[in-house]
Amino acid sequence: MKKILIPVTNHATLGTTDQANGTYAPELTHALSVFLEAGIEYDIASIHGGKAPLYGTDVEGDTVNDTILSNEEFTNRINNTIPVSQINIEDYDAVFYPGGFGLLSDLATNEDFAALSAKHYEDGGIISAVCHGPGALLPITLSNGDKLLANKSVTGFTREEEIDFGTINDIPFLLEESLTRVAARYNKVQPWGEFVIEDDRVITGQNPTSAHAVGVAVAKHLAK
Repeated sequence: MKKILIPVTNHATLGTTDQANGTYAPELTHALSVFLEAGIEYDIASIHGGKAPLYGTDVEGDTVNDTILSNEEFTNRINNTIPVSQINIEDYDAVFYPGGFGLLSDLATNEDFAALSAKHYEDGGIISAVCHGPGALLPITLSNGDKLLANKSVTGFTREEEIDFGTINDIPFLLEESLTRVAARYNKVQPWGEFVIEDDRVITGQNPTSAHAVGVAVAKHLAK
């Protein structure tokens, strides 16, 4: 049975503000729903381990989100995430980074998860992310010294979407700009449109609307 590692943030606020934040729940739950339907197992991990902060847990009318969040097994895993120091990356067939603003303050610069993801990719694994999740791909450096994204096409949350969401002045850094600098190509569509880029074994989605499609793309790769 295939298994996915889901790293999530320990950072509970939007940047240095006091606004509650963390991982945006629908981006995790909509992809996870696809994984579970495909019979794929999962672990949730974080830098320090323990309870991981979520927001977007009360999106009205989001039955997928509600179903996963009310699942006892999921609740246990998100409240008891595995610390990165205890992860054996060889146990996994794919890595999926859900978004949320929190990871811009920790996973976007964390060398421990970056090293695990680099090894995973070089061993033939899949690296995937959605919305702000691609920020966690920025520090991934391969054994030859090149950045993972140096020859990859990617997408991620856009400047326009930050403006629409009212976060442009509070984020630690602008993801679109950072991805444009590091990746070979950064692409986007109109704000809030579903958009996924698959470049070999690197799969990225632009925004929350794209979480389901990222999950589908990962599941298809794992089924090959």
